[in-house]
Amino acid sequence: MKTCKLVLVSLLFLASCQNQHTSDPASDLEDLLEEHNAVGLSVVMVKEGKIVYSDAFGMKNLEAETPLRTDDLFRIASISKSFSVTALMQLIEAGEISLDDDISDLVGFKVRNPHYPDTVITLRMMLSHTSSITDEHGYFTLDQINPDANPDWQESYNDYEPGTEYEYCNLAFNMIGAVIEKLTDTRFDQYIKAQVLDPLNLEGHFNVNELEADRLTPLYHYDSDTGTYQESPNAYASRGEEINDYTLGYSAPIFSPTGGLKISAIDLAIYMIMHMNYGQYDGERMISEESARAMQTPVLEESGYGLALRTFEEVLPGKTLVGHTGSAYGLYSAMAFDPEEKYGFVAITNGSPTEYVNGVNETLLEAIRILHQEFIE
Repeated sequence: MKTCKLVLVSLLFLASCQNQHTSDPASDLEDLLEEHNAVGLSVVMVKEGKIVYSDAFGMKNLEAETPLRTDDLFRIASISKSFSVTALMQLIEAGEISLDDDISDLVGFKVRNPHYPDTVITLRMMLSHTSSITDEHGYFTLDQINPDANPDWQESYNDYEPGTEYEYCNLAFNMIGAVIEKLTDTRFDQYIKAQVLDPLNLEGHFNVNELEADRLTPLYHYDSDTGTYQESPNAYASRGEEINDYTLGYSAPIFSPTGGLKISAIDLAIYMIMHMNYGQYDGERMISEESARAMQTPVLEESGYGLALRTFEEVLPGKTLVGHTGSAYGLYSAMAFDPEEKYGFVAITNGSPTEYVNGVNETLLEAIRILHQEFIE
């Protein structure tokens, strides 16, 4: 348990209470949790590039009636994608690869849209969801798109030319996990830990077997027919058996590079600060400013999506934020920041019946607006 980190956050929070505001958002956030019938809510507020507030509300475990804590770990779903791209940017800066490389050469089998066989599908297209690859028939194994393993591989492509349109694609990012393994000769989960998590002193992992079970926050799916929550049993399923039969450079999807990172809201906020500072945190540079800006800049303007980071135009009216959201097994997560004004938000719930509004789950959207009103307006 990161006692020092928690003490630091607490001191920062007390300082912010004394110097920056007179009211406390906790009451409003508690009311929000009750109003939306959410299970639990963890929030972090960053201002001027520093954590100024963090808190947790509601339940971590409904059956055990365990309250949620600020250092509890969540499977954060699709925000995980940016961790893979951060590692890739390091490899690009080292001259190992290029964003314009043919993904076929990187992943080890032919990746071509059968409708446009002469159009190269690049790494940039994969990272910006413009590859024309589709999740429609599944994305949990590379066999789905590998011509050597699946006679129906053509079904994994849309009928538009790669690079011309946007469609969100998890399969592309599970393929990216395999690419990282081929480039580094290191298992995906271990590489991300060594190159991204450890340098930032973050406690988290793509491999659930490397984490303490009691630190993991159960995720709850809301049944609208019965108005009740059911725990999602597969959210933290062991990968022991799959690891025993692991093929380096191909089995990476078992760790879900597209959405399988487990981390706390506080540590996710530290990672967010690094991107807010264009690749730098606490005097250490993780990626270059050029790489960070490339991640934050939409590839197709109409999509708003860069390289595993996207822009939000309507989360805060009149403001453009950068970040990502996630949803899986009942969980909803949001990371959104302003890289120029140096403020940002992390909000995660382990169960909420609300829908997406302006690109963010409604419970989290309102939490972000409460924090913005309290600390920024």
